[in-house]
Amino acid sequence: MRNFQQVFRHRFGPLAVLAMIIFTLSFITRLVLLIKSWPNLELTFLRFLGIFFIGFFYDLVVCSFFAIPVALYCWLMKDSWYQKKWQRIPLFFLFFIIILILVLNVGGEIIFWDEFSVRYNFIAVDYLIYTTEVIGNIIESYNIPLIASAVIAATILILYSIRNKLAASQHTSMRFGKRTVFFLLFMLVPAAGYFLVNNRLKNTSSNNYVNELGGNGIYEFGAAFWNNEIDFNRFYATRNDTANFKILRQMLQAPNATFSSDPLSIERTIQNDSPEHKYNIVLITVESFSGDYFKQFGNTKNITPYIDSLIPYSLWFNRFYATGTRTVRGLEALSLAIPPTPGQSIIRRPDNKGMFTIGHVLRSKGYDVNFIYGGNSFFDNMGEYFSNNSYRVLDKSDMPDSLVQLTTAWGVDDGATFDFTIQQCDKSFSNGKPFFNHIMTVSNHRPYMYPEGKIDISPTHQSIEGAVKYTDYAIHKFIKDAQKKAWFGNTLFVIVADHCSKSAGKTDLPVNRYHIPCIIYAPQLIKPSIESRLVSQVDLDPTLLGLMNMNYTSRFLGYDIYKLPAGNERAFISTYQDLGYLKNGRLVILSPQKKIRMFNANMTTGLNTLIGTSDSLADEAIAWYQGASFLYHNGKLQK
Repeated sequence: MRNFQQVFRHRFGPLAVLAMIIFTLSFITRLVLLIKSWPNLELTFLRFLGIFFIGFFYDLVVCSFFAIPVALYCWLMKDSWYQKKWQRIPLFFLFFIIILILVLNVGGEIIFWDEFSVRYNFIAVDYLIYTTEVIGNIIESYNIPLIASAVIAATILILYSIRNKLAASQHTSMRFGKRTVFFLLFMLVPAAGYFLVNNRLKNTSSNNYVNELGGNGIYEFGAAFWNNEIDFNRFYATRNDTANFKILRQMLQAPNATFSSDPLSIERTIQNDSPEHKYNIVLITVESFSGDYFKQFGNTKNITPYIDSLIPYSLWFNRFYATGTRTVRGLEALSLAIPPTPGQSIIRRPDNKGMFTIGHVLRSKGYDVNFIYGGNSFFDNMGEYFSNNSYRVLDKSDMPDSLVQLTTAWGVDDGATFDFTIQQCDKSFSNGKPFFNHIMTVSNHRPYMYPEGKIDISPTHQSIEGAVKYTDYAIHKFIKDAQKKAWFGNTLFVIVADHCSKSAGKTDLPVNRYHIPCIIYAPQLIKPSIESRLVSQVDLDPTLLGLMNMNYTSRFLGYDIYKLPAGNERAFISTYQDLGYLKNGRLVILSPQKKIRMFNANMTTGLNTLIGTSDSLADEAIAWYQGASFLYHNGKLQK
């Protein structure tokens, strides 16, 4: 014990104190998350040990990063000053800031895990950037005075308990040259952590919860922050570009499509035999609208009664899948009709102007094209992206106060957004123009607040079920109001989700966590039916244009599902680094380090069973994903 105490009497003893704090808090965090995830872990003794041993490794890397400012202080402060009592003030203040960050992280990781069942990822990075919405959301969702008091109290308590260990380092002298050698040797640890370690080393299990528990949230946050885009050709299995595009052109071939002569392009002319129909389109993208909210898919809580009632009178897609787990990924698929490229959504990237979108196609046909968002369009770069890609952007700042019944950190109530949309439809109609209004809702988002008296679930409960049912109510009112308008009979109403409310599962890319609703309601235009073929979110735009017999030059990587040869159906599902290709019950996952894995996918439970790789299916998966990356980086997705 005495020898252990001698560690703290070393000039660099504060590093040992910091390590003790970080390892303790990380262990507590990991243990809490493990208990929360217990039913999903399928633990063996080796998996249990792996969680903590691998976790310790990542904790060590994080500790080395946090220790850099402490090591700098211990190195640069000369002995005659360091041994004075006053030097404890800056040292204790430095530790107060570090401990405060670490304690906040413990709470943040637990809350984030409750919401997403993973360590920090791109979503957490986005939340740090968009502080207005996120801080407002936190204030509305949690008891901030109580939490702040608890965090500060815990920080002071920890600092008080280590005060003597910190002060012990004052009793040992060390010359500057020796301190320099020690400091340089120490810096080898964070340098090795930065250059030699990545967040994929923890992925040793087939159970995704086990892998996530073995990580460290702070490290995962840093990994997401630095990987806004992941170079496909560098990190993923690749094939020859010419071979890839041969596969893509074969898969995208349709009776009404004629490809250009460029072999490294999917540009094709879509020419129909029958006349075009200039139907109006109202595309409602509902925040976090999981398929399992619906009675059609087995839900018994009756939280989507209106949309459920529309199904017999609509075109309903029974097997429709989101491409990702973020709003921007859904909006990317619904505007660009392309598979996800690894890293951040194209909507969040700098080189995303003048792209080939459904907005561009319809604007060239004389449509008014609007993107209508109930929140601040600065969030997620939506305003910048849509305004530079053939849309007029309208957000909460454009909506009259008279329409708004409730405002949260995320924006106005969905009812206000829909009432405002009715006004935009009226304006276009009165000007003799067809319209395409793409709406993005916000009410189905934590803190799950909505106007009183609209549904039979009180908003004071702040439950996701209540938010879903309110959005269903708001859509019902919107369509009932639209039925009174002269333009109703010539309008396609499309209701679709951006992504599911939950994305994590026991396995990588659980298919059931990407299953979303899609419905096209147009009683005077579209024959009611249930479409049971596999459909991807990227297929919606070409299918809508196909239903209207639109002639155009396409750069979409999506299908018109009604011009598709049987057997070519497929879907894309992804995280920011794992890229899934779903076809005929098989799931190919492309991952960094050029990994290719294939599974039998259980569409109901989301459990994936590893099987041998099929070269032909893997080649298709690579062709789609590598092809999308090639087209983006070579400017071939521009209009």
